[in-house]
Amino acid sequence: MIRCCNRSTRRHLGIPKALLLVDSTKITVGKERLPWAPLKGERAGIKLHVSLVADEGRLHKVIETTGNSHDFKSSPDVIDKRFIVVADRAYGSHKRFDDYLEQRQSFVIRLRDNTHFQDPLPRERFEPFTGTLERDFTCQLGKNARLSKHRFRVVILKDPQGNPVILATNLHWHSAERIAEIYKKRWQIEVFFRWIKQHLNIPTLFGTTPNAVYGQLYTALLLYVLLKFLFDEGNAVVHWSAKLTFTDFDRLFTLRRLPVEWDAFLLNDLTFP
Repeated sequence: MIRCCNRSTRRHLGIPKALLLVDSTKITVGKERLPWAPLKGERAGIKLHVSLVADEGRLHKVIETTGNSHDFKSSPDVIDKRFIVVADRAYGSHKRFDDYLEQRQSFVIRLRDNTHFQDPLPRERFEPFTGTLERDFTCQLGKNARLSKHRFRVVILKDPQGNPVILATNLHWHSAERIAEIYKKRWQIEVFFRWIKQHLNIPTLFGTTPNAVYGQLYTALLLYVLLKFLFDEGNAVVHWSAKLTFTDFDRLFTLRRLPVEWDAFLLNDLTFP
């Protein structure tokens, strides 16, 4: 369904590859409800590991696991070297970074705050740092047995609360400002998780068996793919005065109050791949 409904669009940010946002979301219930997926304490739950194409809001890959499965373990199943992977700290590993470099997998991934930098060398820069940016250098990551084989670029900035955000990447042809912009795109997958939980009733699991639970979750994701397909197709052809955001389209579609241009498109012009 994803392959049928997704269409390539122009690349963003002037980068040679599109951005692939990688993260997971957890759905938890009482331990008695899902005894096959126990978590700590009296809770049980499952995870959806998702990769989402930035700025397009389209799903790329999804896999399911029990809630105690670590994100790092599942990340190889949802990434794709045709994209630049953007992820949070749970997906960082010095050995994995070495593998990415050798496999030509581009990435921008946040590091843990206590990461050790071996032999840091500042990158040449013609203007002083401004805003939240603080440093831009190359180094080996870690120390002793966890020392990376290769040198990587590290960009350090501050978040709105003043906490450090340390990014590792193998992208060297962009400014530190552009690396920071790329990482900020990661917030889009958090918005996606919030949307599906609010609109597709995902937190309420109706079944108790693995087939029932995963069947419900994948049905909800199929609905998202179809809604996104209808939105993308319609917004590309309706008059500019009738163009909508995805949020407005979803709300008006649910209320059956779409503008007449949208009704005409859905009734007469919509074609499926």
